[in-house]
Parts: sequence; C-alpha cells; structure tokens
Amino acid sequence: MKKYDRMLSKPLGELLIAKEIITPDQLEEALVVQKREGGLIGEILIRLGFANEEAIAQALTMQYGLPYLPLTNYEIDPAVLSVVPRETAQKYCFIPIDKIGNNLTIAISNPLDYKTLESIEKLTGCVVHIFVSTSSHINEAINKYYQT
Repeated sequence: MKKYDRMLSKPLGELLIAKEIITPDQLEEALVVQKREGGLIGEILIRLGFANEEAIAQALTMQYGLPYLPLTNYEIDPAVLSVVPRETAQKYCFIPIDKIGNNLTIAISNPLDYKTLESIEKLTGCVVHIFVSTSSHINEAINKYYQT
C-alpha cells in the first residue's frame, strides 16, 4: 500500500449528494459522461455546471481526510518557491507552500495523482505533505508568486 493511499469514507458522488451539492440525477448524468468520455467525476461535475471547484475540493478533503487550504488569503514565503520550477508547478497544478527541513508542504488540486506526488518527491528530494486546493486558486498563486 502506498503512503498516499487513504481510506475512502464514501464515493465522491455520494458525499456530494449527502451535502446537497448535487442531485442523484446529476450524478447519474455525470457518470454517463464519465463512462463515455473518461475523466475524473469531480471535473465532469464542474464542466457540466453541477458543482463548483471549491465544493469538489472540500468533498475530496472529506473523502480522503486531507486538509483543505483556500489560497486566496494565504501568504507563501518566496524562498520556498525555489524548490520547484514554475513550469513543474504549472504542469502538475500544485504550488509549494512551506518547507521545513526535508518536509515539503504543497497545495494540489488532484491529491489522487500518486505519480505526480512521487515525481515531486523525486524532483525535490523531500517528503511531500498535501493540502487540497482548487485549480483556480493554485493557478492564481503560481501567477502571483512566480515572477516571469
């Protein structure tokens, strides 16, 4: 078992129904799209307009027991950005937010992408700790903190 594996409480769709973010009919429609086109159910629900990014991110945190971090009011120490090139952060949709010793804390939009998490660890030589955030917030933070 990988260290990133978490116990699932309920499937994402069921959590969103329980929180009254989507209806069972909307989930069914999204599952039909997923079966036909592939992709992540959360992204499909957003694309169909049934849920917003923040609702999906918060449901993922509930599902996997990971903390949620809205980046809009979070200040990132510019020194931590030197650990990861801007291109890498953009490619994998994450941003480093803190580094203490050999521990790197990141905000990432897809905490289920184990290959990316392993790649970040290999690239940085650090043990990665995860916060979940939205793709929009991460891209805004990348643009704000990485100077071009």
